[in-house]
Amino acid sequence: MAKITINNNGSIKVEGEFTICDPAGNTFDLSGRTAIGLCRCGHSENKPFCDGAHRKAGFQSEVVARTLPPPAPKPAQ
Repeated sequence: MAKITINNNGSIKVEGEFTICDPAGNTFDLSGRTAIGLCRCGHSENKPFCDGAHRKAGFQSEVVARTLPPPAPKPAQ
């Protein structure tokens, strides 16, 4: 199972067993990594992966866990 942590003022950390794919469904070769940081600020030169650029860019976003509202019902087909 994967664990995803949204770091304050930083990346999204993904740990455990996971696969990361591009929009076409191609899988990134993570070279055996079991933890990876994904960019949240948009400034990484290595997107979708974090390269620490958020620090230089002054990215700020603090996150506190909360309950989401139920999903909207899907229209009847």
